[in-house]
Amino acid sequence: MDRLTRELVVLLDEDHRHVGVADKATVHTEQTPLHLAFSCHVLDARGRVLVTRRALGKRTWPGVWTNSCCGHPGPDETPEAAVRRRVRQELGLDLTDVWPALPDFRYRAVSAEGIVENEVCPVFWARTDGEPDPDPEEVAEYAWVEWNDLVAAAEHAPWALSPWSVLQIPAMPRP
Repeated sequence: MDRLTRELVVLLDEDHRHVGVADKATVHTEQTPLHLAFSCHVLDARGRVLVTRRALGKRTWPGVWTNSCCGHPGPDETPEAAVRRRVRQELGLDLTDVWPALPDFRYRAVSAEGIVENEVCPVFWARTDGEPDPDPEEVAEYAWVEWNDLVAAAEHAPWALSPWSVLQIPAMPRP
């Protein structure tokens, strides 16, 4: 999907059933409806996890360190397919493997700008053999870190990470 194509997100009811779609550009507001998303933590051959710093031009949480990639599956797209698509778009990486870590993860967070994230957000592990070539409109910078160091950062410096990462990291099974 190129930047000129309208991106749709899947709206959900409280039982996580699909109830419609909405334009992504209009759905994230001060009263964001529950919708489907995903998060992904990418591992390299050494077992390090890729963390990214959100681009400074992002509408919410600009400049904040977070998981490798997150996004929204399209109406006819599985979360796994969306992970592969967005990792390729945002990070220039092909994935060798994708598997669920927290399939039922859900969260709600409010940014300093007042924008609400309200998502059913399955969380995935993935592997790559490549080195990122990030889209600067999505990613300001990246780093490969040891999992234990990321766990410690989420525990001791939660203000430095996205709220969804702070919730996901301690709940995830070790890669």
